[in-house]
Amino acid sequence: MKNTHSFQLNDRTSLPSIGFGTVNINGAQGVTSVLSAIEAGYRLIDTSTNYNNEGMVGEAIRRSSVPREELMISSKLPGHSHEYDKAILMIQESLYRIGLDYFDKYLIHWPLPKRGKYEEAWQALVDAQKFGLIETIGVSNFLPEHLERIIEITGVTPATNQIERHPYFNNNELVEYNKSRGIITEAWSPLGREINDVLTNDTIVAIAEKYNKEPAQIIIRWNLQNGILPIVKSSSAKHQKANLDVFDFELSEEDIQTIDSLDKGEAGRVEGQHPNEYEEFD
Repeated sequence: MKNTHSFQLNDRTSLPSIGFGTVNINGAQGVTSVLSAIEAGYRLIDTSTNYNNEGMVGEAIRRSSVPREELMISSKLPGHSHEYDKAILMIQESLYRIGLDYFDKYLIHWPLPKRGKYEEAWQALVDAQKFGLIETIGVSNFLPEHLERIIEITGVTPATNQIERHPYFNNNELVEYNKSRGIITEAWSPLGREINDVLTNDTIVAIAEKYNKEPAQIIIRWNLQNGILPIVKSSSAKHQKANLDVFDFELSEEDIQTIDSLDKGEAGRVEGQHPNEYEEFD
């Protein structure tokens, strides 16, 4: 069933409240996974040039029985294209690769402050939006100092900021900053990926049993009740459907605080990717 819940962005765009992530989903198997997700009810599909799967996502869109205008397709600018002219060309190339006339949403993947070109990249997204290549523009992994810089230079506030957020790294300070700027937070890897045990954590499991839900559903609901749009990934049709089945219950404030208490600070990051230090794989 289609996910009818939504977030209203600061540019008046509306996004489904849960997105489908495609990192490490590629090729024919990836097409099957994305088609399954669309059939399950996902309408926001999140990809990136650096995932090397924009073509796969485009193929799934073409094969899907859901009309293009009902889907929200999001991609991201890679670090090697932060210079203004390169960014404009990369957006165009990504559209050719995915086979679309425009992206519904497009983000700068990482700020890469050591390179010092994310301001140019943001100006390129602002202009690409004016050119009709992108409907809504945002960033990913930006800290307050990066956000303040691009807003000061362009006068344009990102609609979304996609950041790492899961029970072991709740990133609540950045979430609150985003809220203060009217920016919707998206959570990448909300289920922690395979390299940690967040889905088998005793505290999460106990809360799941209390609500007769799966641990993943508890984490997704924890994000939603904090006003955060989770980008979840699963190749299993069963799990894809279950991850959308989170609107028939509500976590207590006590349970939200209990999940918040699992935070490990910087040690909780899934791959130690601090936005001021991380050099994007390119």
